[in-house]
Parts: sequence; C-alpha cells; structure tokens
Amino acid sequence: MSDVSGSLQAEVMLRAGNRCEYCRLSQFGQEAAFHIDHVIPRVAGGPTAAGNLALACVSCSLRKWAKQTATDPESGEPAPLFNPRTQVWAEHFRWAGERIVPLTPTGRATVATLAMNRPLILAIRQEEAARSRHPPT
Repeated sequence: MSDVSGSLQAEVMLRAGNRCEYCRLSQFGQEAAFHIDHVIPRVAGGPTAAGNLALACVSCSLRKWAKQTATDPESGEPAPLFNPRTQVWAEHFRWAGERIVPLTPTGRATVATLAMNRPLILAIRQEEAARSRHPPT
C-alpha cells in the first residue's frame, strides 16, 4: 500500500508531464501504471514529500530500487544516480534517435543501472517516434 496520498500522486504526475523522470517514457499508452519513486529512498531517510518524489516507469523504478549511487561504467568509480529534483536531465543526457546518450558520470551510472537503452524501450521509443511523440519536448 502506498503512503503517498492521491493529491500528492496527482501533483507528482502533473509536474512530470506524465513521463518517467528518468528515461522520459510517456505514461500514455503503457499498460502498467507508473510508480511514485522516492528519489532519496525511505530507508535512507527520504521523506514522502513532493520535493523527494518522482514519477518513474515500472522498469526504472524496479531497477533503481533503493539505490542512490552506482558504478560509472567508464571510470569504474561510484557516481550518484540522476536526481530529477535537483538536477537537469539535459545536463546529464541527450537523445541520439531513440537512444539516451549519457554525458556525465551520473548519466553513465544511471543509464547503465536503469538499463535505459534496453531493447524493449528502444522499440517503444521507435514506435513513439513514428507517432511524432519522441523525443519528448
């Protein structure tokens, strides 16, 4: 059972434009409802407040779980995962067609950990592009 009230869930979804705040997938047309993610996990003391919540697709939410850091595959060093409440997406990622290209250690760690370029999401983005809904604005 979620500890996030209906009004807080609505606020998070509206702020996110109904898109995953990690991989930018639109909630429109998806079979599974997106999750309200605690950016700083509850187990690490993260509050259930708008400033710590993000809309996340099921895949990103389950892969992120309670992580705040991951290994940068380029350097092998730990790097913080992308925080949509304090960081700007375009500073860490860019689009190359349907692929998300990481630009920073945070971007690389996040893309790798959340599998943001897995085959299924690439196929979904290709379909979205054919419908003029990708890349997101």
